Amino acid sequence: MRLLIDMDDVMADTGQKIIDETNKRLGTSFTKELIRSSAEITADFQEKYTSVRSMLWEKGFFADIPLMQDSQEVIKKLYDKYEIFIVSAATEFPLSMSEKLDWLAEHFPYITWTHTVFCGHKWMIRADYIIDDHEKNLINFEGKGILFDALHNQHVKDFTRVNSWKEVEKLLL
Repeated sequence: MRLLIDMDDVMADTGQKIIDETNKRLGTSFTKELIRSSAEITADFQEKYTSVRSMLWEKGFFADIPLMQDSQEVIKKLYDKYEIFIVSAATEFPLSMSEKLDWLAEHFPYITWTHTVFCGHKWMIRADYIIDDHEKNLINFEGKGILFDALHNQHVKDFTRVNSWKEVEKLLL
């Protein structure tokens, strides 16, 4: 069986990097917990983040994103059972592609470039499952979409949601 896995906010804690960089650039002190605490704070963070969002197109932004907790351990177990492809919409951020390949080689060296797909639309790749944080990548997917919890997808209710890699492990292994 084939499993597609997104990188940002699934394997890599890109949301945390965005919060950290927003705080650094604007002198704020947001945390994930604080952002989740109220709609007003969520809106305040979103407004501030939007003002510095161009950082996503800067060289180096994607080079040092922290790992999602338990992702290495669980993905290795999944790799032993599934044909895994890493799928990323990296083409939106052209400077990110080499950084993402390097990041994968460092943290998941057994997943080679032959199983890494940079694309705009992920639904075009046939697989049994996809784990992604964006609803847009699950809607037209022909297999089973699994939504990985993130700050930006709290409103999504139509897919199986997982909050951690340990939940992925229970679901797929």
